[in-house]
Amino acid sequence: MLSEVIGGEDGAIVGISATQTARHYCQINVTVPVLKRFFYGEDTRPDFRLGREAIQVLLGALQTERQHGWGPTLETLVFLFWIATGSAYRVVARVFGMPITSIHRMVHRIAEEVVAVREKFIRLPQTEEELLAMGEGFARLAGHPAFIKAAGAMAVCDHQGRFIDTYMGFPGSVHDSRILRNSLIYLSGNYPPPGYFILGDGGYPCLSEPMALITPYKRPLTSMAEQRFNTHHSRGRSIVERAFGMMKTRFRCIFLEALEVHSEFVPKVVTACAVLHNICIGVGDEVIVEDVAMGDDPPPERECGAESRKDILPHQKEEGILPLSSPLSYSHSCSCHCSSACPCSSHLLLFLHPHPNLAWAGGERAHDHWR
Repeated sequence: MLSEVIGGEDGAIVGISATQTARHYCQINVTVPVLKRFFYGEDTRPDFRLGREAIQVLLGALQTERQHGWGPTLETLVFLFWIATGSAYRVVARVFGMPITSIHRMVHRIAEEVVAVREKFIRLPQTEEELLAMGEGFARLAGHPAFIKAAGAMAVCDHQGRFIDTYMGFPGSVHDSRILRNSLIYLSGNYPPPGYFILGDGGYPCLSEPMALITPYKRPLTSMAEQRFNTHHSRGRSIVERAFGMMKTRFRCIFLEALEVHSEFVPKVVTACAVLHNICIGVGDEVIVEDVAMGDDPPPERECGAESRKDILPHQKEEGILPLSSPLSYSHSCSCHCSSACPCSSHLLLFLHPHPNLAWAGGERAHDHWR
């Protein structure tokens, strides 16, 4: 009897036997093609949507011992196959030659374990150095030193498209501003830090408390300054659109097809996808995504815009953010001429962007004028 199957250094399948005094567990068919793909060193992406290195990182993070059953390696592979294909439990059961009840239990157990290690892979920046690194990354990404960071009420991402915070649970029919008001980032008021503020799309209100949030100018625009501001607003959103696009491409069956799971399980599945996405970004296992076309802003709630941008932006200026012109203006008003390493670019703003299940984000540096 085999308690687990692992790959040896020479690529051979190695069986670890275990003596069970009460009963025997889980005889594994090592000739299952999907298992041979993993254990014989073949490309794992077609079946699991993750490369071998990313899978090993995940296995190392879970590190859950099993006293009985199929073993953590096989259970993780079953979960990855399910989340990669979106197949019904009965289909996965046929692929692995296991009972449907075992497949159901494995999928839910590993999903719980992946969500439990979420903070290892999804976390807010902890130091000023991390914030500055993100700032410089977004400056390079946008070709403008004022373009600093991307973030969202439900999912916050850095300049590499790696999620640094997630908030799941609301259905897509709930308005963006309500999701924001119920999110931890809003209720705690601890993020972004002082001197930073959030750029939200037209579906959010302008806020100064409990966090500073600025929305784009509504159409029709009345000046070139407003147009330039909105242009940079849109550029910031693109990085998060691409981050979501990568995750949607990798787990296409999860996001583009009906998922046969209970609604209460969906947030865990999406969170697990975000964790797996970050693991893949960390090991350089990325997928190619076509350029994302930016859509129109969602319709605002009635109270949106109750607080003026003019009340927020000068306040940020008092915090030390110098006015800086758009790259389209061919001039700089910052005294240091705003190189990519400009100290004033340590300040950031975040951009909230909605999705039917998630709110995503993009962002750039705030200015009190764009002339």
